[in-house]
Amino acid sequence: MWKDFFYYSRSERRVILLLLGLLIILGISWLVCWRLYRTEYVRQEDSAEIDSFLASVKQRETAYAKRNYTASGVRKGQEVVLFDFNPNTADSVQLKKLGLPSFVVRNILRYREKGGTFRTPEAFARIYGLKEEQYLLLKPYIQIPPREENKQDSVCEQVKIQRIEKYPEGTLVALNEADTAQLKRIPGVGSGIAKMIVAYRNRLGGFVRLEQLQEIPHVDTCLNKWFVVQGTPFRKIRVNKDGLDKLRNHPYMDFYKAKAILEYRRKRGNIKGLSRLSLFEEFTEKDLQRLSPYLSFE
Repeated sequence: MWKDFFYYSRSERRVILLLLGLLIILGISWLVCWRLYRTEYVRQEDSAEIDSFLASVKQRETAYAKRNYTASGVRKGQEVVLFDFNPNTADSVQLKKLGLPSFVVRNILRYREKGGTFRTPEAFARIYGLKEEQYLLLKPYIQIPPREENKQDSVCEQVKIQRIEKYPEGTLVALNEADTAQLKRIPGVGSGIAKMIVAYRNRLGGFVRLEQLQEIPHVDTCLNKWFVVQGTPFRKIRVNKDGLDKLRNHPYMDFYKAKAILEYRRKRGNIKGLSRLSLFEEFTEKDLQRLSPYLSFE
């Protein structure tokens, strides 16, 4: 009996499904429109609050400026003493006596600390925070010596560039003992290459072969004839004592070699000699040949 109430023909079922679809579409559309309206309403409220806050801040700043500063930019109640001054040498006390605000004085001092120089009164006018009224008030008292800007140039003109005297042909220099001054006396060696040789020597712990010079960029084999290697390395790698950073800092080591040494020390104790390192897969025969003069197993 009840089935008769819920029986619909095919056309009736189509109409019902169509109506349900329309209801769902209308519901979704209403929900989307409501959310968009709510978001826009909230944004308008936030924007109004922000605008109101910014307006109040600007109003307070304007009121503060009118209350604390005169038309010439001088703070009310501040005693102003006008006198001749040099903006390149005047200290903070003198600048404040002239009526300059504290933040302008700080800007002047920072500019000078960074090497800035006021060469003309107009250059002083460009300091950040200095008002035009303040500059016009102080302009008659700005005294910049006319030759002050040329002092450094005049000193430089008096300095004569000394030519470095080079070693004569056949001179031999101790590679592990020469400093940069001695290295620069070798023909073909300038300040840059001299510094690189000393830096690489310090990383190595000392040269043991002249051919090691070619491991440095821009050092040609023609320089080898000027050097002689004497003695043993002045610093060695302490295989059983040095940490990770010291081990991997050597030019012939790297992170993986240093890590393998540390792992072996942690698990089995001290490394007895070069033969033990030869068992590590991280070390090739070439690595061991280059490292052998620099290793200490004490």
